[in-house]
Amino acid sequence: MTETSSVEAAEALSAAAAGNWRRAGFAGAAIGVVAAGAAAGVAIERLTVGRGMRRKARLALDAAGPYGALRGTPGRTAADDGTELYYEVDEVEADSAAPPRRRRLFGRRAPRPVTVVFSHGYCLNQDSWHFQRAALRGLVRTVHWDQRSHGRSGRGAAQQGPDRVPVTIDQLGRDLKAVVDAAAPEGPLVLVGHSMGGMTVMALAEQYPELIRERVVGVAFVGTSCGNLGEVNYGLPVAGVNAVRRVLPSVLRALGSQAELVERGRQATADLFAGLIKRYSFSSRDVDPAVARFAERMIEGTPIDVVAEFYPAFNEHDKAEALSVFAEVPALALAGDRDLVTPSSHTEAIAGLLPDAELVIVPDGGHLVMLEHPETVTDRLADLLVRVGAVPAPTNVGTYGSTAQPGP
Repeated sequence: MTETSSVEAAEALSAAAAGNWRRAGFAGAAIGVVAAGAAAGVAIERLTVGRGMRRKARLALDAAGPYGALRGTPGRTAADDGTELYYEVDEVEADSAAPPRRRRLFGRRAPRPVTVVFSHGYCLNQDSWHFQRAALRGLVRTVHWDQRSHGRSGRGAAQQGPDRVPVTIDQLGRDLKAVVDAAAPEGPLVLVGHSMGGMTVMALAEQYPELIRERVVGVAFVGTSCGNLGEVNYGLPVAGVNAVRRVLPSVLRALGSQAELVERGRQATADLFAGLIKRYSFSSRDVDPAVARFAERMIEGTPIDVVAEFYPAFNEHDKAEALSVFAEVPALALAGDRDLVTPSSHTEAIAGLLPDAELVIVPDGGHLVMLEHPETVTDRLADLLVRVGAVPAPTNVGTYGSTAQPGP
């Protein structure tokens, strides 16, 4: 795509959003195409299978897939602006009849009463940690929460009505503090964040450094960034990305004000979006179709106005200095080597700022690496938990980090 054609496409997209709202849904689809790229190849792939057959396949996967079905003890708390935040707690099993599960041992220390808090990414929800949650369930206390406007959490007052304002990463950091205060008010913590969730953890550290120093014994950053996201090209020609980036915020705001029309357009172009979601979520060609559909459901469940409210925060995100608060905390920095959304170089930069960090770059891994390569992510996270004494030594979190319980 040449720079001229990219600019023309971006200008046409902006005009479509600002003008003819009967076409707003298709303008919404066009955003995904122009911003994500490779639309022609995706369309050809999708058109080779009948729409009815694709619909039946989706229904079959939705009915059979167990992903996202894990539930814990529910809780709700209020953010500093009154937004209701939803979380769930999985407690440690007091007395399990099952034989002890075994894994590679790092010493034999007794486990500490640690709470592991998982923060999910943009357009996802707490279920994106399904495999890691299944593997750790009953072995360590965990908290899974939905970021504001995602999953079961509420919409912020500032994001409602005609005068909506964008969400900031700093606000998400304060949200995480509210969840920690409600769900894990005492005891040591391990913080785990993917993508936007990792940025949320950084914002927490910047605003509440004393909490990190006094209570956090481990931290894991998965497929995230501490800044310079405006330089990411998403695997596309730089000229095209820059052209879209100039107009995308205003286009998203316009489309967000006509959410109902745009959502109908997204539904009409669901097959095209499914291909784009797969391209930018996974790298492996043989990713489980049920897992791909699971990710698709989470992402397509995020309303366009929520997409618009969060998008500006990423270009403004800069938390490199905040990472110094974690300087003495055992850390894991992990990413897929083919992540097109937050390239692995951003994870390498995070590891470079954390003296006690283990850097793991997962081969053939995309942005949703914890769903694509759950066994690797779960194993490295388990090593971090053993390293900080959060899980007992003779424990196995499961070879594949799946809902299947391994044998003795």
